[in-house]
Amino acid sequence: MIDYDALLAEAELRASRSSGPGGQHANVTASRIEAVLDVDASAVLSSGQKARLRQVIGPKVTAVAQDARSQARNRELALERLRRKVEHALHVPRRRRPTRPTAASRRRRLEAKRRQAERKRDRRRPDVD
Repeated sequence: MIDYDALLAEAELRASRSSGPGGQHANVTASRIEAVLDVDASAVLSSGQKARLRQVIGPKVTAVAQDARSQARNRELALERLRRKVEHALHVPRRRRPTRPTAASRRRRLEAKRRQAERKRDRRRPDVD
């Protein structure tokens, strides 16, 4: 299990001007936050986790937030998005166990095919012998 708080503490945060909400206020404040995590430089991730992240996302994981007017709220949003991206990339889906159709389902399928073929046969023009 990963300590996401420690992992997010390793993320580099950059602030810049936002194109989002804020009106005239947006022209003077740097409320857009970009959170960047360097996968290779992380001390929290194991080598296997680093390899999986590089394979799924790449060497750097980035999340941007400019939804809110406040820089603090955008920081929270960006870090939450970064956490979700890392969590999603590290999730290894379970292998599908192949299943086979039951005897009853095979019987039903063949019976439905027979009924359909009979229905189509009945719609044909009669033979003129």
